[in-house]
Amino acid sequence: MSDTSIDQSVGGPDASKLERAIGAASEALLVCQHPDGHWIFELEADATIPAEYVLLRHYLGEPVDASLEAKIAAYLRRIQRASGGWPLFHDGEFDMSASVKAYFALNMIGDDPGAEHMRRACEAIRARGGAEESNVFTRILLALYGILPWRAVPVMPVEIMLLPRWFPFHLSKISYWARTVIVPLLVLQALKPTARNPKGVGIDELFLGSPRNVGPRSRAPHQKRSLFLFFAGIDAVLRLAEPFFPKGIRKRAIDKAVSFVTERLNGKDGLGAIFPAMANSVMMFDVLGWDHDHPDYVTARASIERLLVTKAEEAYCQPCVSPVWDTALACHALLEAGTGPALRAADAGLTWLQQLQVLDVAGDWTARRPDTRPGGWAFQYANPHYPDLDDTAVVVMAMDRIQKILGHHRFQSAIERGREWILGLQSRSGGWAAFDADNEYLYLNNIPFADHGALPDPPSEDVTARCVSMFAQFGERPPASHSLSKALAYLSRKQRPDGSWYGRWGMNYIYGTWSALCGLSAIGMPPESPQIRQAVSWLLSIQNADGGWGEGAASYALDYRHHQAVASTASQTSWALLGLMAAGAVSHPAVARGIDFLLRTQKSDGFWEEDQYTGTGFPRAFYLRYHGYPKFFPLWALARYRNVIGGGATSFGM
Repeated sequence: MSDTSIDQSVGGPDASKLERAIGAASEALLVCQHPDGHWIFELEADATIPAEYVLLRHYLGEPVDASLEAKIAAYLRRIQRASGGWPLFHDGEFDMSASVKAYFALNMIGDDPGAEHMRRACEAIRARGGAEESNVFTRILLALYGILPWRAVPVMPVEIMLLPRWFPFHLSKISYWARTVIVPLLVLQALKPTARNPKGVGIDELFLGSPRNVGPRSRAPHQKRSLFLFFAGIDAVLRLAEPFFPKGIRKRAIDKAVSFVTERLNGKDGLGAIFPAMANSVMMFDVLGWDHDHPDYVTARASIERLLVTKAEEAYCQPCVSPVWDTALACHALLEAGTGPALRAADAGLTWLQQLQVLDVAGDWTARRPDTRPGGWAFQYANPHYPDLDDTAVVVMAMDRIQKILGHHRFQSAIERGREWILGLQSRSGGWAAFDADNEYLYLNNIPFADHGALPDPPSEDVTARCVSMFAQFGERPPASHSLSKALAYLSRKQRPDGSWYGRWGMNYIYGTWSALCGLSAIGMPPESPQIRQAVSWLLSIQNADGGWGEGAASYALDYRHHQAVASTASQTSWALLGLMAAGAVSHPAVARGIDFLLRTQKSDGFWEEDQYTGTGFPRAFYLRYHGYPKFFPLWALARYRNVIGGGATSFGM
């Protein structure tokens, strides 16, 4: 595996065609840049978020926006499966909770339950056990609407807010996303409000029996029987004891929850900058009786509207927005393209990013690392309590690259603070998580509330590899770097027997393997090493006949055994190519076939079409379609291929 030039004898692409493709993709990406320098693309989830948006408005009894609701209804109808239900991703299988919420929202908007698409949905839901089979978050929504009794929801006393840090369940022991969603939800569960629901809409027809008779949810597939039964027993005790909790302690707990929310309200970007937390904060203020013109209520409610994507015929609500991630990745792609306009655009994008670095807020991560100075970037426009390691590493690497290319040092202080923060957030295991250090209380995924299986925030292979790449870009190497030595040991332990690595935040083993190969290459692991050779062999073995790569959400199955081929995507093909090139396999014919796939599938607008979801929120529960992925990753792969075969200097850190 050498990175000598590829020519036509091994199927290398025509150089002029390659250059034209890079130019078209670069120009198209430049057009998408905002005047202030940043990029932002749509971030689409499944039917649940737009459905919850509609149901939130009716919960609050807000005036009906008929035009907007009609567009959301059109979106929900379009993504409905022919079999009747709604999936978690494009062309996915039926999902009960997504289907129940989508049906409820359409019913609320005014779709006749007797209409053909509604009958199909109702039949699909009932055929799979009825709405009784909904997950915990859906049950909570239905309890807030008075459809389900609260006994169908796991007990989460608001007094959790008062527990000491050493207690087995504490807010610092769960992830940022769980923390911001749960805290206002604790108040809702304590006060048990009922939706205004001016239309009086119900969905009893989705249940096989009476919804008033629904009891607690059964064990989720990921939960261990013994631990689940133990926690279910605690849940039963709490259910009996909760009515007798002292009112004074309850008030103190509610006050603490409100203080937590208001401290992190985050202005126009909302609590945690994610829809579920933002929606819960609005409902919390509402149940507490705050006037709807109270500044905090107004701020919280307005933040949700910023998540809407409204088009001529359709509309939907995003789970959050991704400007920092989109901008950083677009900058990397343009740095690889390397033209004057591309470099100037990347410099402008990174200048925009510099002002978003969190330098003055000691966020929730200080629970584990109180002596580490802030210095990270969040995923969204603003989320200062919750910067993340992945974004920070990617931004720092781009800033370092452009400084070396353009010969300036404008980002040096930002780079140094970002590096310092990432170093401080390394977990004891040697890996890095998304938002916290040593947040590995995996037993909590067995409590009845955690049927989504993503309560903690443990280290992951993809984020760890990204941090390794960053340190390597600064010239650090094991064994001189104790941090990198620990990280290398972590990645070595996590490599699967087939040679791949798990991808927590991208789908899935292709994403994780790309990340790991880039990190290992950056720290100088030779292509001949067993780890890299095995990973390369795995990537080669899963290439599709059309030259591309694809991987579906089934790879997150608990009983996953081996890769199952799905249709090739532009983003996953790009990840595989970037990983292979990092591993020194640029001269392998499979790389030429992959490049040819990207060249053949590029559209006239310079971009690639990708309806499939290749991003991950929570494995097996929540997936993401990053609309920017087929815009910058293929450009990145094509430009890197050109640079490598041309002998130009390039970075394999990503």
